[in-house]
Amino acid sequence: MSDDKQTTHFGFREVPQEEKVKLVGQVFHSVADKYDIMNDVMSGGLHRLWKHFTISQSGVRRGQRVLDLAGGTGDLARKFVQRVGDTGEVVLADINESMLQAGRDALTDRGIIKNIDYVQANAECLPFPDNHFDCITIGFGLRNVTDKDAALASMYRVLKPGGRLLVLEFSKPVVPGLSQVYDAYSFHILPKLGKLITGDEESYQYLVESIRKHPDQVHLREMMEDAGFEQVSYHNMTGGIVALHKGFKF
Repeated sequence: MSDDKQTTHFGFREVPQEEKVKLVGQVFHSVADKYDIMNDVMSGGLHRLWKHFTISQSGVRRGQRVLDLAGGTGDLARKFVQRVGDTGEVVLADINESMLQAGRDALTDRGIIKNIDYVQANAECLPFPDNHFDCITIGFGLRNVTDKDAALASMYRVLKPGGRLLVLEFSKPVVPGLSQVYDAYSFHILPKLGKLITGDEESYQYLVESIRKHPDQVHLREMMEDAGFEQVSYHNMTGGIVALHKGFKF
């Protein structure tokens, strides 16, 4: 966010703060129908392993209540429904109506209709009571939030004492030489794949740029600590292209 607090970044562009939500919404309205296909193509299927590791670190048990923020097409929520069982509850939340509908359709098609709720919500001002969830996840969504500090504070508020937050997000490569290869792929190939598969090159150009503007591993850990989370740690995957941050509320 810029120093004067009046503008923020949308990819590499500076835009008025109040316009970012609308611009990001347009991106995800555009790609919602092909979102899962593009995830598989972009990551070579690795996103499934990243999400599997996230689930394994959640500590979610039967009877608990889970919030999956920016839940998209429901990959994490689907696994959590299995973990919490008949006595638990999973809330799939997304600010974007098209993505929320895509998630509802995907889970309904898989026969998942119990113990799952769908809420259109802004992560910066979550419409849930204090101390409500045992676990909160946000997968590949935090970088699209305008005020990340406000979002982390909101997540902290609705998390129960003893609960944990898991932030799965693209990050900064840490393997020597990987950044150059990653940049070449991201800027020159990925938007072309977006155009080929979804007919929308511009949205995937934004997604690439949004990754570069997202805080690195250490900075995000500090932001989570500033929001009140304790024992914050991160785990790099695929050479740091993706990182999972974990923090607890005590």
